[in-house]
Amino acid sequence: MKIKRVSIIGLGALGILFGHHLNKKMPQGDLRIIADEERIRKYQTDFVYCNGECYDFNYLEPEDLGEPADLIIFAVKYHGLREAIQAVKNQVGEHTIILSALNGITSETIIGQTYGMDKILYCIAQGMDAVKVGNQLTYDHMGMLVFGEGEPGFISQRVEEVSHFFESMEVPYEAVTDMNRRIWGKFMLNVGVNQTVAVTESNYGEIQKEGLARDIMIAAMREVTLLSEKEGINLNEADLTYWLNVLDNLSPEGKPSMRQDLEAKRFSEVELFSGAVLELGRKYKVQTPVNQELYLRIKEIEDGF
Repeated sequence: MKIKRVSIIGLGALGILFGHHLNKKMPQGDLRIIADEERIRKYQTDFVYCNGECYDFNYLEPEDLGEPADLIIFAVKYHGLREAIQAVKNQVGEHTIILSALNGITSETIIGQTYGMDKILYCIAQGMDAVKVGNQLTYDHMGMLVFGEGEPGFISQRVEEVSHFFESMEVPYEAVTDMNRRIWGKFMLNVGVNQTVAVTESNYGEIQKEGLARDIMIAAMREVTLLSEKEGINLNEADLTYWLNVLDNLSPEGKPSMRQDLEAKRFSEVELFSGAVLELGRKYKVQTPVNQELYLRIKEIEDGF
């Protein structure tokens, strides 16, 4: 199957970033942004900007019928996932492939409960330093989408189809055979960087340099490596080094999504990060004091909203 029609749900940082790139490359009408009537009205009134360029995408409401998408990209926040799953039902056909760019380690399974795991490729977005303020997105590094099958060790036909499409669209990507390890590695990074930058009210630059903030971040990440051993993923110091190198190449002025959410007085995805770490710690009787402290501090910030 050749991928022609793509639907994106979610116009946060990732949705805008990849949506604006594909909008330049794809024939008009083949890229669809799925949103409800109220959101579409807002987008069409205020528009969406990416690095200063104004975009008016091709929008579809959940109720709209038509040809199903060949590829659906979920780019919503975790708290909007259940609604988004229902909103794309008319986009899902027999051969549709679904990628979820959400943070955390559970979204693929949740989407698969509705549409079947046979439609899901595991995916992470990494290396971007996008900052979204209102309807304005800016970034220096686009990063890439990393994807593959849940079962390790092989590149499937579906992975090859998405690879060929991204290559033709000049979307940075990597097709891999160890997605469970990659997802856990990204989870480890998010647990460290998102939460540390949020509680220190800083930016990437603060945790790229030696000091207390970087020490806290790495300590939180190491708690995830301990839990990964219990889950059979077995992250190690090489994985930690890999993700620190990804982090160190981001724009120092950039900020992760949790910091942006708390600045805007929006509730964060803390339950996906330290919340998940604490739950796993209880399950395996592993102490996670750094994540416990980060969780409490983020909750205190949110209590002030």
